[in-house]
Amino acid sequence: MAKAYLEPEEIALVEKAASNLRDRLLIHLLFHLGCRISEALALAVDNIDFDNATVCILHLKTRLKLSCSNCGQRLGRSHTFCPGCGGKIGKAQAEEQQHRRQRVLPADCVT
Repeated sequence: MAKAYLEPEEIALVEKAASNLRDRLLIHLLFHLGCRISEALALAVDNIDFDNATVCILHLKTRLKLSCSNCGQRLGRSHTFCPGCGGKIGKAQAEEQQHRRQRVLPADCVT
C-alpha cells in the first residue's frame, strides 16, 4: 500500500529540486503550514506578523447550494427529479456560499 504523505526528508529533497526561490517557498509553505494551494497563493505581506512569527491563513472554500426553481427544495448535483414537488429538474437555482475562516499559525524560526 502506498503512503499518502511525504516525510520531512522527502520534502527537503523536493525543495532542493525546485528550480527557483518562488517554487521552494511555495513547497515550504504548503508543507509547514498545511494550507491549500489557493490559501498559499492568496497570502500577502499583511498576513505575516514578523514580530510574533505567525502567518494568518484565510481559509477560502466555496459551497454551491442547488434548489428547485418550482418549490425551492434543496437538490443534490445528481437529482433529475425534485424530491419536493416531483417535477423534472430543467435548471436548478444555484446559490454560491463562501465560507471564510481565519487560522493563525506559527512560522518556522530559521536561524
